[in-house]
Amino acid sequence: MLRRVAYTILILSAAAFAAPTFSVSFPKSRSDQALDGRILLLLSTDPSAEPRMQISESPNTQMIFGVDVDGMQPGQTKVLDDSAFGYPVRYLHEVRPGEYYVQVVLHRYETFHRADGHTVKLPMDRGEGQHWNLAPGNLYSTPRKVTVTTDGNVAISLDQEIPPIEPPRDTKYIRHIKIQSQLLTQFWGRPMFLSANVLVPEGFDTHPEARFPLILSEDHFNYDFDGFRTEPPDPDLKPDYSERFHISGYNRIQQQEAYKLYQQWSGANFPRVLIAQINHANPYFDDSYAVNSANLGPYGDAIETELVPAIEKQFHGLGQGWARFVYGGSTGGWESLAVQVFYPEHYNGAFVACPDPVDFRGYMTVNLYQDKNAFYIEGPHARVPQPAARDYLGRIYATVQSANQYELALGSHARSGEQYDIWQAVFGPVGEDGYPRPILNKETGVIDPAVAAYWKQHYDLSAILQRDWATLGPKLQGKLRIYVGSADTYFLNNGVYYLEDFLKTTKNPPYDGEVKYGDRAEHCWNGDPTQPNYLSRLHYHTMYLPTIVERMEKTAPKGADLKSWRY
Repeated sequence: MLRRVAYTILILSAAAFAAPTFSVSFPKSRSDQALDGRILLLLSTDPSAEPRMQISESPNTQMIFGVDVDGMQPGQTKVLDDSAFGYPVRYLHEVRPGEYYVQVVLHRYETFHRADGHTVKLPMDRGEGQHWNLAPGNLYSTPRKVTVTTDGNVAISLDQEIPPIEPPRDTKYIRHIKIQSQLLTQFWGRPMFLSANVLVPEGFDTHPEARFPLILSEDHFNYDFDGFRTEPPDPDLKPDYSERFHISGYNRIQQQEAYKLYQQWSGANFPRVLIAQINHANPYFDDSYAVNSANLGPYGDAIETELVPAIEKQFHGLGQGWARFVYGGSTGGWESLAVQVFYPEHYNGAFVACPDPVDFRGYMTVNLYQDKNAFYIEGPHARVPQPAARDYLGRIYATVQSANQYELALGSHARSGEQYDIWQAVFGPVGEDGYPRPILNKETGVIDPAVAAYWKQHYDLSAILQRDWATLGPKLQGKLRIYVGSADTYFLNNGVYYLEDFLKTTKNPPYDGEVKYGDRAEHCWNGDPTQPNYLSRLHYHTMYLPTIVERMEKTAPKGADLKSWRY
């Protein structure tokens, strides 16, 4: 009798976990070589767009399931089953039977033989800014509607390929520069490039004798210079609705503000400066965080000693630290503070908005040095999920756990191209397998204290400032300006609180900068209390300029050129 009961339970268990399967292949016409990468299966109930455009961290996401492939041959079939890692539905057997729009993407990896002796397979950026659903050369299938059953199989052919992206073209005001970095080429074992979109001043071509200050606008990857428009807003533009800012017609507002920038930029008596949006997309993310890293290589030195001098040479920069400034928000905010700290004499000031965690005691809501688990606040009998993102009313729409499991579906070994993965790639040591050693287990949330100690020593900007203030302080006095909303969407105000606690104690010298908080402001408040957040974030290229010019006039060395660029 007991044997029969056990046998019945076994049958019921197997039936309960019966999962649909998907057989994926690509024809020789798409590639005559074996391919490495990540197969991403997408299931959607929304016919309004391709499934590959409907995956996100938000509750509105559709389903994604991922599995690695190595040396997949043309015509070979790869079966996705319950071993695929899924988000937000963990396993294929948990997908409810029914009709879905199905699509598959093969996110292609390249093999790198790095100078540190490791061989790794990673998705190199191909001009799209590290977006798996847009990356040229990726294969994908034509979406189609299918019926998914608990034990059925769906055959899918990767019959499409994402085409190359044409480089942007120069205009009167927007120019472009691209260089091969010798430092990065040596590290990665193949040609590696850095580029920039440069906004040149009015009269640039008619004032060849002028030499200009340089402002680095730190940001994510930008295909072309963002936020500058020489024509009035399109009168036929259909207004959209911004979920982020809860406002209609935000697309028109963006065009209006971009046109206003042009009007100011080309007007009389406006400071004539260079603004460069630098691009340093890499195999892990759409930018490098502008620092040297064990996993990414010497991006900091490459930007500072190769790209910046090339920009200043080609576009007539003054080429001295007193005439360079840096600003940015979010990732760009962290980068702005980092380059000012790591290269303190290269820049005369950093305007740091809504920065990624500048103190890892405030790693969003997690304290990496005290917490044992990043997914939960743990007590003796309770576990509360750690939040990762909130809306303007404070409602949580992503947790640390859900965000990391979203990334794990997109890619193993920190290859998702997303936020937590790039943090561990930039900040962490190299693991034995050549990939970044994780700061936390993405399935359990357990934090590795040895990796946290490495992060603190090398990239905790607050800890570094405290440790090295005796030498850094004199070089940074008056240069640090930090802004963040008290209701930042990603809790980035937490790290700033810790940093400010230290900065307020500085003596010999005092830091002589400012830290400001936008009351109830979400991501990414950049320091203007007179404007709503949705407007001030569009004013980066003008709002800091008066302070920049004033500081240059006060701190420029004797005999410095303060006139040729003030025509």
